[in-house]
Amino acid sequence: MNEITSLRPKHPSPTNVTKANRYSGPMWLALPVLLLVLAGALLLTSDLFRMLEHGAPPVEKLTFERTVLDQDGIHLKVRAGGSEAMTIAQVQVDEAYWTFTQDPAGNLGRVTAAWLHIPYAWVPGDAHKVTVLTNLGTTFEHEIAVAVATPQSSLGDLFVQAWVGTFVGILPIALGLMFYPALRRAGQGGINFLLALTVGLLVFLFVDTLEDALELAGEAAAAFQGHVMVIVVALMTFLFLFGIGRRHGVPTGLALATYIALGIGLHNLGEGLAIGAAFATGAAGLGAFLVLGFTLHNITEGIAIATPLLRARPPLMRFIGLALLAGAPAIVGMWLGSLAISAQWSALALAVGAGAILQVIVEVGAFLGRTSGGTTSILASPTAIGGIALGIIVMYTTGMLVKV
Repeated sequence: MNEITSLRPKHPSPTNVTKANRYSGPMWLALPVLLLVLAGALLLTSDLFRMLEHGAPPVEKLTFERTVLDQDGIHLKVRAGGSEAMTIAQVQVDEAYWTFTQDPAGNLGRVTAAWLHIPYAWVPGDAHKVTVLTNLGTTFEHEIAVAVATPQSSLGDLFVQAWVGTFVGILPIALGLMFYPALRRAGQGGINFLLALTVGLLVFLFVDTLEDALELAGEAAAAFQGHVMVIVVALMTFLFLFGIGRRHGVPTGLALATYIALGIGLHNLGEGLAIGAAFATGAAGLGAFLVLGFTLHNITEGIAIATPLLRARPPLMRFIGLALLAGAPAIVGMWLGSLAISAQWSALALAVGAGAILQVIVEVGAFLGRTSGGTTSILASPTAIGGIALGIIVMYTTGMLVKV
């Protein structure tokens, strides 16, 4: 009997199987990562790619991110984007070689930024061309169309910008929300029209924000993959906010109005960035006409925020909070823009705004579909189609007043 038992195959005990499974999972996870690290180290330490160059020079790229003109001369913020580190050897201003200092000094690695300080006596109102030469002979040109001293931000300037941001952001949103008592008298058909109008307003804001983001992305260093970054960030923002908004069901009422205010606020952040950037370059023509244009343009945004609340009675503080959420980012945008943040960061902020607006379009459209009998009914409804078209037309027309 003992001999027969000894001849039977031995199976591992359940405890041993559990231990084996426990350690095999992390091992198979770590093994590919370790092999990837080893392969990367081999490529970095070997000259495999050098053998394929056949003496060709490395690719060099340089992006001009900011220009500052003051009594000390011309100051340029540049960012390298080539395949290898590059060295700035000489600088020309108006086709004449000029002395310069670089901060920080030394070679510029990939995606590394530096300031070039050129003690050149620029002439106000004139055009100047700056040419940067690398040690390999590659040239990069930067045009200063109209030389104007760059304003220096001070506490007083930030205070004035806050007032202007209030006029172009918070005030028009608050005026639009003041239509709430009158809008409450609308019947179901009127509410559906206002919801469709809101969708039209948001569609225009989405296109306008996305266009501005892509335009700024084109000015950023190629290494940031600006256009791809904008699309990816916008989609990620949309998915994130959509998931947050649906975690407790479909947003309606105050929740939906809050999402609308958030999307509009991020759009107004972009408007503030544009105004602040114009101030930083000395080209801000913020006269009464431009402020009035922004006010008319943004009043309709306040109406869009009020529309989901027509069947509710929120307290006054809720309206104040919505006005601040939608309008105050214009002030923050002006402050950031006046500090002349880089194009890629402005594009990133606008991409977030575009994604937030897209999420609001989906939610307001879904809300309109539920109140109108479904998506098919919306597409066949003259009221919905007319509201969407009117919203786009109103935003486009008032937008003409603020494009300078």
